[in-house]
Amino acid sequence: MMDIRKLTIKTTHDCLKRREFTEKELRKEFLSLIEKENKNYNAYLSVFGEENPEVVEVKSNHFLAGVPSAIKDNILVEGKKTTAGSKILGDYVASYDATVIKRLRKHGAIFLGKTNLDEFAMGSTSENSAFGVSKNPYDTTRVAGGSSGGSAAAVASGLAVYALGSDTGGSIRTPAAYCGVVGLKPTYGRVSRYGLIAMASSFDQIGPITKTVEDAAIVLEAIAGKDNLDSTSVAKDVLNYSTSLERGVKGLKIAVPKQFFSEGLDQTVAEKVNKAIGKLESLGAKTELVSLPMTEYAIAAYYVIVPSEVSANLARFDGIKYGYSNRSGKDLLSVYQNSRAEGFGPEVKRRIMIGTYTLSAGYYEAYYLKAQKVRALIKKEFDKIFEDFDIVVTPTTPTVANKIGELDTPLAAYLADVFTVQVNLAGLPAISVPCGFVEKEGKNLPIGLQIIGRHFDEKSILQAAFAFENS
Repeated sequence: MMDIRKLTIKTTHDCLKRREFTEKELRKEFLSLIEKENKNYNAYLSVFGEENPEVVEVKSNHFLAGVPSAIKDNILVEGKKTTAGSKILGDYVASYDATVIKRLRKHGAIFLGKTNLDEFAMGSTSENSAFGVSKNPYDTTRVAGGSSGGSAAAVASGLAVYALGSDTGGSIRTPAAYCGVVGLKPTYGRVSRYGLIAMASSFDQIGPITKTVEDAAIVLEAIAGKDNLDSTSVAKDVLNYSTSLERGVKGLKIAVPKQFFSEGLDQTVAEKVNKAIGKLESLGAKTELVSLPMTEYAIAAYYVIVPSEVSANLARFDGIKYGYSNRSGKDLLSVYQNSRAEGFGPEVKRRIMIGTYTLSAGYYEAYYLKAQKVRALIKKEFDKIFEDFDIVVTPTTPTVANKIGELDTPLAAYLADVFTVQVNLAGLPAISVPCGFVEKEGKNLPIGLQIIGRHFDEKSILQAAFAFENS
């Protein structure tokens, strides 16, 4: 059999149709590879083995039939352990499928296992997982990014053809940039969140991590669309993204925000991103430097609003209904306190405390309400930009992947999201595509180019990403 690490959705589909191998043979090869190599990356938390109930007859009507995938471990798969990277859900088994899983099953997708993540998706490096950090396939002394680090590491190392992640403030795009793969964060409401363990409900969005832009378009077509089980999902037509990729960027107007090229951006990263922007210009796009002054306040607003939603969403984990429980206390309050103290990790506790504080009666207006006003202004700035421009192009991250343990303060970790949180605050779609490498300590480390679009205009960002990828 060919080197399965290099398989894309499209090439896998073609090989299955030509009967170069069967779905069963392919799954067996991937499971063998995962057993041998997952210890190097800690990408998977659990592997489903060959007991999957799916019996797939590969037909020509969909590219995902028989194609092995990996699922971030905060997305429910019926009958499978779903930990959200937390001790408090260490033994929880999902009782139903998330909507995205139902939709992938409908197309004949195969699930290899569940991937590692920062606990409850809180982090940019996967170092906050209760089950160990995911390692970068380009340099295993470095992080794979977060919170979807396991999904990105699985795809980049060839332990899955594609994966699903979730993005609250960059959690698909950051690991995609660090691991040299494609990461697509759809418009908020484009993909159902039903069956996704909530972190911050007004930010979270499920999306694909893939090897190519075309693969990202194929997965988006399969999982997008209105869901009556998710009131935040929007009834917008799902386009045939994968068949309209070749439009190119000729005549496209691209905004380049100057605030994304200021202090904090690694100089070598800046050079590679500017070179990528020049490539888009050579393909016929028109670029112009613009200003997004509210960018300065994005991180502050994000890290007030998100912990506030975290404190509300995680109140359900009390040691009574499900999950980890310490019942050694003398009363009900002791059960709550002991279970949450032992079940949650430091970053989760930090965000719960910050959120509870900002929502309290004396501080709600001073912090939470003010942050929501900033959020509205950030959205307004983007709306204004999109009156004159088709897409916005920025670096995905200010640096390449950091060393494991290098970001030794919470603030340093939060600043890794400085180029991605604006997208989530405004609810916009964005994609990260590889745009080169930086050499560090003898290793070539990937860099990501972020392409941002109007609400529900995934088509334009996919077309621009595809044109750049193929240039």
